[in-house]
Amino acid sequence: MRIAVTGSIATDHLMAFPGRFVDQLLPDQLEHVSLSFLVDTLQVRRGGVAANIAFGLGGLLLEPVLVGAVGPDFAEYEVWLKEHGVDTGSVYVSCEHQTARFMCMTDQDSNQIAAFYAGAMAEAGRIDLRGVHDRTPLDLVLVSPNDPGAMVRHTEQARELGIPFAADPSQQLARLTGAEVRSLVTGARWLFTNEYESALLRERAGWSHAEVLDRVGTWVTTLGAQGVRIDRKGEPALTVPAVPDVHAEDPTGVGDAFRSGFLAAVSWGLAMETAAQLGCAMSALVLATVGSQAYEIRPERLLATVRAVYGGRAAGLLAAKLGRPA
Repeated sequence: MRIAVTGSIATDHLMAFPGRFVDQLLPDQLEHVSLSFLVDTLQVRRGGVAANIAFGLGGLLLEPVLVGAVGPDFAEYEVWLKEHGVDTGSVYVSCEHQTARFMCMTDQDSNQIAAFYAGAMAEAGRIDLRGVHDRTPLDLVLVSPNDPGAMVRHTEQARELGIPFAADPSQQLARLTGAEVRSLVTGARWLFTNEYESALLRERAGWSHAEVLDRVGTWVTTLGAQGVRIDRKGEPALTVPAVPDVHAEDPTGVGDAFRSGFLAAVSWGLAMETAAQLGCAMSALVLATVGSQAYEIRPERLLATVRAVYGGRAAGLLAAKLGRPA
């Protein structure tokens, strides 16, 4: 399956705060917050939701097509992605802006405060999916957080071209209008959110949980340490537990890695339960490292995790696709 991953490509500036954010917030002063946090560490890493997902898919040998906008500072990052199996031939290079920046601070409870500078991402709407599809025929388009206009355009173009699409509005839900959310979701084969985003999506769209399920094929909701829930209209919810006892180094990119594993498995024709299990195993790899592309996919290690947590049958199903003995 040829998957196009549309969305943000960015450089991450990751900082660690040794305390708890909640201890710094005064309940009677929340309307006048003025805080500065002294952090212990700063890590500058490659990131962006689309690039993170493409990196994971590349590591699983899917050769994804990355579709996003970057600045002239992208050259080194592009080499890195190509070396990890990502097709960058459809990345748009801006002459006016630098590649986007994600600045994130994480406290000791893994809570995060972040800011995102769009930079070249604001030009992502100039990318025409027709040209991408002509260059390399696509089987699925994943629309992940990006410039809102680009998200709407790429969703509409996927419909026009008859290409199945997956909706992953996540971090952009706060910026999207109700009409934009409804447009992005309607007709999606897959809808990805976390638990908070699922509530925000319903609020923005003005739909109930059942009304969302009327409009999508499958709704995948990540639940952090509780794993993932998969909902389909007229069927009981399927819940898959997360990999337990993972030492959390940094949560940045965990959801992106889940999407990589999940989409890789369904592209191989495996059941959704197995897809969610691989997604959770991929998430554990990222959670245990600092940086959303600092992990290494070793099939033997990945299968060992799946076998230990989900059993031999799940590991056997995935082993054949990963080219390793069960």
